[in-house]
Amino acid sequence: WALLPHDLPPWRTVYKQFEAWREDGTWDRLMDGLRRSVRQPQRAAEPTAGAIDTPSVRTGAKRGAVTATMRANK
Repeated sequence: WALLPHDLPPWRTVYKQFEAWREDGTWDRLMDGLRRSVRQPQRAAEPTAGAIDTPSVRTGAKRGAVTATMRANK
């Protein structure tokens, strides 16, 4: 937030407005409206299913073994 462009109000002011909109549901309504407006005309306004695609990444056996045994808090 501190890295907002200088032509905007102070970051604390912008963040307070963002929080207010998040809490009162403005962001959810905005995103719902945008999603409905950009969906293809032959599709329903509300999506009925979703898919998440995660690409597989190959690692060498040696590196994978080392990574798998490293502690998470390092």
